[in-house]
Amino acid sequence: MLQFAKKNFSLVVSVLVVMLSMTGMSSSALAQMNIEITGVGQSLYPIAVMRFKDENKLPTSVTDIIRQDLARSGYFKNTENGNASESDEGTPNYKSWAARGADALVVGSIVQSSAGQFEIRYKLFDVRKSQSLGGLNLNSSTDNLRAVGHKIADDIILKLLGERGIFSTRLSYVIKEGKRYRLVISDADGQNIRNAMSSGEPIISPSWSPDGKKVAYVSFEDRKPVIYVHELATGRRIALSNQKGNNSAPAWSPDGKKLAISLSKDGNTQIYSINADGTGLQRLTRGYTIDTEPQYSADGRFIYFTSDRGGNPQIYRMSSEGEQAEGTKRTTYKQGFVTSPRISPDGKYLAYIANIGGAFRLHILNLATGDAQALTDGTSDESPSFAANGRYVLYSTKVGGKRVLAAVSVDGNSKQILSIPGSDVRQPSWGPFMD
Repeated sequence: MLQFAKKNFSLVVSVLVVMLSMTGMSSSALAQMNIEITGVGQSLYPIAVMRFKDENKLPTSVTDIIRQDLARSGYFKNTENGNASESDEGTPNYKSWAARGADALVVGSIVQSSAGQFEIRYKLFDVRKSQSLGGLNLNSSTDNLRAVGHKIADDIILKLLGERGIFSTRLSYVIKEGKRYRLVISDADGQNIRNAMSSGEPIISPSWSPDGKKVAYVSFEDRKPVIYVHELATGRRIALSNQKGNNSAPAWSPDGKKLAISLSKDGNTQIYSINADGTGLQRLTRGYTIDTEPQYSADGRFIYFTSDRGGNPQIYRMSSEGEQAEGTKRTTYKQGFVTSPRISPDGKYLAYIANIGGAFRLHILNLATGDAQALTDGTSDESPSFAANGRYVLYSTKVGGKRVLAAVSVDGNSKQILSIPGSDVRQPSWGPFMD
């Protein structure tokens, strides 16, 4: 199937994931993710996250969520994993904590304010500098405790490392369940899964709007690919593009006003732009080969896309106004077969999938230097998507013959596998920061 003729290139690039997903096994959309962390390196920041006082009042452990988030970050080592609590009042004994090997200390407490409502208090201390770094007092209902844990973990990352944490962001991905497909939304750790859409036909290519309120995707529910824009809070959606032929590969502009899409309505698949309400369709490429998988640059000035105009698929760049404005520039040269461009939020890196001797493997390219490297040793990687902070790439791959999600740091050192037992999970998209 992966040995394809040129005329079939658009189907492979845009719809390959659909054909592969037919092999998926059934699962429950409510099943929770298993997370396996490997290769996090040796130089980890030792932090003591103490059990929050009176946490037994809660149905969900906020302490455990914080510990798990920090472990998944690839930056921290938990030095306290038991049930011991530490007071969040007064000043801790810094010398004692330093002797126990902690460079930072997290303490907290739970106060029930009313039935089903709680105040979660947390404080962070820099043990090495013997100083308080402040904390948060957060009010939460019982069904929002995971979000509170993620918010505290994000605050710890910001205060200790000086960068914004991504634990409060969300993922979208597709679960194959028997003969049905579910587009789901989850927390960044794959937990707290909620259904956005269910269909008896494939759903592919989810793409988050920059404000995190909408997801564009391709649905085959009408027995042909149609692009929809789905408002998550209300469930309302519009058919963004239902042109003749293939409607595929939606990608939002950074300002959320437009999407770049791939259409075959005039013959071979080409790239178009369209307003987010479905108006203003404009053709951007006019070649005789296949142009697909558009992605806006971080500043919105350019569109990167996959094209076989040079013989084999490679990544090219053009003005977001179309190739007639400035022409096109080839971006990838290191491998002979390259697809699935994704640009990091800071615009520094291009992630893509390269065919290396029949193995489809995730790579990353430094756009300033031209240096490229493989981030995995996989053989069937698909659908890369950057985290909002640009530090990680989420993708789909195979483990033990089953489709799972995986995340890898941009330096390749920290890796995670996110799987639902007995299920087929693919088509991931990492959502933006939510303000």
